[in-house]
Amino acid sequence: MSRRALTLWFIEGVVGFVFMVGGAALLSLWIGSWTWLPAWLTDRPWLVPVAVAVVLLPPVIIEPPLRFAVHRWELSADVVYARSGWLSREWVFVPVSRIQTVDKAQGWFERALGLATVEIRTASYAGSSTIKGLDYAVAARLAEDLSHRAQQLRDDAT
Repeated sequence: MSRRALTLWFIEGVVGFVFMVGGAALLSLWIGSWTWLPAWLTDRPWLVPVAVAVVLLPPVIIEPPLRFAVHRWELSADVVYARSGWLSREWVFVPVSRIQTVDKAQGWFERALGLATVEIRTASYAGSSTIKGLDYAVAARLAEDLSHRAQQLRDDAT
């Protein structure tokens, strides 16, 4: 993983945080007219976005370094190994001979940071993998290398 992946995950977290707190702020504009809510909440509708912010801020700060510590990938002669997840971990071993497509993708923030995602697909959903937070040059080289290896190792069983 590139160290810039930390920045990417932080930016993604902040964007989600802003949308959620903004949505809670918009919701709080109508709370005062809802008679079925307790009076303490209808008198203080500003508590809703504050509560949402208090709940969502710690993951925005904690998630990027935890994800960076956990996310790993490795390419051997015949297997791609990827580990991901920050609350629950997932280990995926993809045999190169079973790879059907290799794609690289870039979202807006990834492009701005010079990062990319490599998506490895097999016929089985369970055998597919996505490697996020790679430098663009590394992702391009990995995608090309995997495509060539898959073509060389492909057998008649796929």
